[in-house]
Amino acid sequence: MIAPRGLRGDVRVGGTLVLAGLVVLVASALVARNGRVGPAERSVFDAINGLPDWLYRPLWIFQQFGNLVVALVVVLIVAALLRRADLAAAAVVAVVAKLLLERVVKSVVERSRPGTTVADAILRGEVSAGGLSFVSGHATITVAMATALTAVVPRRWWAAVWLVVVLNGFTRIYVGAHNPLDIVGGAGLGLVIGGPLYAWLASSDRSPA
Repeated sequence: MIAPRGLRGDVRVGGTLVLAGLVVLVASALVARNGRVGPAERSVFDAINGLPDWLYRPLWIFQQFGNLVVALVVVLIVAALLRRADLAAAAVVAVVAKLLLERVVKSVVERSRPGTTVADAILRGEVSAGGLSFVSGHATITVAMATALTAVVPRRWWAAVWLVVVLNGFTRIYVGAHNPLDIVGGAGLGLVIGGPLYAWLASSDRSPA
């Protein structure tokens, strides 16, 4: 049986997202795996991390969307509002996949947080100076959830969903929790997780009852 054109398109988009995520993840991992922060990455980190302290309070809220529990609860609320049990299931799958795949990546690429790799990094809030930093778990889960949400929310909300993703990554650099490539790599992993979820959620609307 040949799948309808719309279903094939959803699967193709999901596959493209996975492929793009793998390219981004592998490319950033190859640079970060030596454990050092290069001049270009350091300049981006300094530009963001060195911004004024008064930005901490307004940016703090966006950091919370990368908290695993908060991200899950937010998406579950959206799923309830939209009456999409499949979105709720996808959110749980994203959390489990994030926990498993992040551990795999960190077993391969061992790079510490800016408090260790950048001598004069400014740490804000309850940010640890040590621990493995690549990839950013916050970036991973926000991108994975945003990709799933893109499949089900109206198009007019897409910009808001992805603005939260961008500000979350920006804030994690600003508070000194991650270097830029940690965020980029996390976004790549998030696409790897979110791609199949996008295909599943987008195609479910097209499937015959």
